[in-house]
Amino acid sequence: MIGRLRGIVAETAEEDALIDVAGVGYVVRCGARTLSRLPEIGGETVLHVETQWGEQTGMKLYGFLSREERRAFVILLSIQGVGPKAALSVLDVLPPAELAAAAAREDKAAIARAQGVGPKLALRIATELKDKPITDGPVAAFHGQIGPAQPARPSVPGEAVAALMGLGVAEPAARRVVEQAAVRLGDEAAAPALIKAALQELGR
Repeated sequence: MIGRLRGIVAETAEEDALIDVAGVGYVVRCGARTLSRLPEIGGETVLHVETQWGEQTGMKLYGFLSREERRAFVILLSIQGVGPKAALSVLDVLPPAELAAAAAREDKAAIARAQGVGPKLALRIATELKDKPITDGPVAAFHGQIGPAQPARPSVPGEAVAALMGLGVAEPAARRVVEQAAVRLGDEAAAPALIKAALQELGR
């Protein structure tokens, strides 16, 4: 089973990337969020990989830029009615920490923003994830400090996305440019810097 790939980004498509590892090309299925954060063609990347095998489909590789994302994907797949496509869609709109927070407060509306996830499935996801450790941090951080009626404190990228949406930028585009800005500026970047860099990405 393949668990990680380090190689060169040879090609990218709408739903996958071709990673060249010592001359061998691996087709890795990725969510839109992961694809938008990959280096340009010719750049080196490391993908944490979940290998799935089906009698009809054969081996499929699903790639993520962090172990937390891969773990959240595996946990989502354990929920009845959630397939790989839906799991990737959920992680496109809610990174692991935000997904854990949404599940802790049973925010099915946040989860239902994922493409292909209806209200009933979103409720099932929220219910089943509520007591599962999606992130490396303690679960109590979500359960003890975030009550059902209290909104989760948004992450710095989340604040930047919300600010861009307030300026009339569509959510998918806002998330894309914020993620690009975060890759460029680093994990320690503050929200104002991310917003400014994201606006530059948009040409504003």
